[in-house]
Amino acid sequence: MRLILTVNGADHAVDLDPRTTLLDALRHDLDLTGTKKGCDHGQCGACTVLVNGQRINACLALAVMHDGDEITTVEGLGEVDHLSPLQSAFLTHDGFQCGFCTPGQLVSATAMLTELHDGWASHVTENLTETLTAQPTSRAEIAERMSGNLCRCACYPGIVAAIEEVVVRSRADREAAE
Repeated sequence: MRLILTVNGADHAVDLDPRTTLLDALRHDLDLTGTKKGCDHGQCGACTVLVNGQRINACLALAVMHDGDEITTVEGLGEVDHLSPLQSAFLTHDGFQCGFCTPGQLVSATAMLTELHDGWASHVTENLTETLTAQPTSRAEIAERMSGNLCRCACYPGIVAAIEEVVVRSRADREAAE
């Protein structure tokens, strides 16, 4: 099938077998190898990408399902000379060891920050009547929201610290702007 995959702001016309996963299309057809194939069963989160702003496991999605959708991979989060705030914080807090899960962690955390900003509750949100943007974000909240992304090296303290830093910084920036 011929389809257009819009990845990191660029349109890519590809001819794919309709059974091709989005993950395989990204890695093999578009040569975007930042997104990793970990378990290939949707259990580890190494293949996390954003589709129209929502995080999904690319190993569980067929590429044809996303013809015309806006797809963001880890390559679309920042550039070597201009890292995203999360990428910088991951470096500062050693949020990785082997790095295999890092792309999925970064993409998932990016979506998580948007969810927090937009006021989405989670299973461990303490106060559902107060807006999430006014609440402190606990480690339990971050851990629950990131629970679909596993790290075999157990770098969770660094990952959570990096996310906490960005949450605090973005809230401070919003308050200063108001």
